[in-house]
Amino acid sequence: MTKIDILAVGIHPDDVELSSSGTLLRHGSKGKTFGILDLSQGELGTRGTAEIRAMEAADSAKILGASFRKTLDIPDGLFENKPENWLKIVSVIRASRPEIVLCNAPDDRHPDHGRAARMTLDACFYAGLEKIETFGSAGVKQDKWRPKAVYHYIQDKQLDPDFVVDITPFFAKKMEAILAFRSQFFDPTGEAPNTPISGKDFLDFLEAKGRVFGRPIGAQYAEGFIFSRTPGVTDLFDLV
Repeated sequence: MTKIDILAVGIHPDDVELSSSGTLLRHGSKGKTFGILDLSQGELGTRGTAEIRAMEAADSAKILGASFRKTLDIPDGLFENKPENWLKIVSVIRASRPEIVLCNAPDDRHPDHGRAARMTLDACFYAGLEKIETFGSAGVKQDKWRPKAVYHYIQDKQLDPDFVVDITPFFAKKMEAILAFRSQFFDPTGEAPNTPISGKDFLDFLEAKGRVFGRPIGAQYAEGFIFSRTPGVTDLFDLV
């Protein structure tokens, strides 16, 4: 992996697309690079299979223009925040050396999201410790690296954001990336079992949520994020 500016992490394939892909597209348009890390294959999902979701994830990453997309083998739904798992995240952080990490919501309807948020946050800290050793694909010891900031994207539960990002020019492309996950979302011709996210009403919800986040800043659509720690600024005009 080459160095990137932003690493977007999700426990399930499509977490990143649903909650932060507009933000990735905005920063990509400014020349920033980003990668996507799926911690699991989403194998417990009601619809589709791990293999189908992997193909869909690759299609979505291409639409977004990601520098890479990597999928770990942390068990979907059955994972614990323990070294066996967070060391895998540490290795990706050290290989890609992001300045910013985006990760799951700290509290959400799906219990995996909050647990993955904590595990990713811990991994970002441990990645900066010299005495925790990880090794790259060639067996070479990796140098320590700690991202400058970690932000949690807001998912299903309507949490109060600490800040929002205007994604209005990128909303259509965001929806295109989401709908690359054909097995998961609305398909009027499909015969798969219904889930809380498979109906057209869920797509309507995504649009409404974008409008809710956008309203306070006078934008048509936005995405919301939560700080993991208080940030500092050097210019008040950065806060508009």
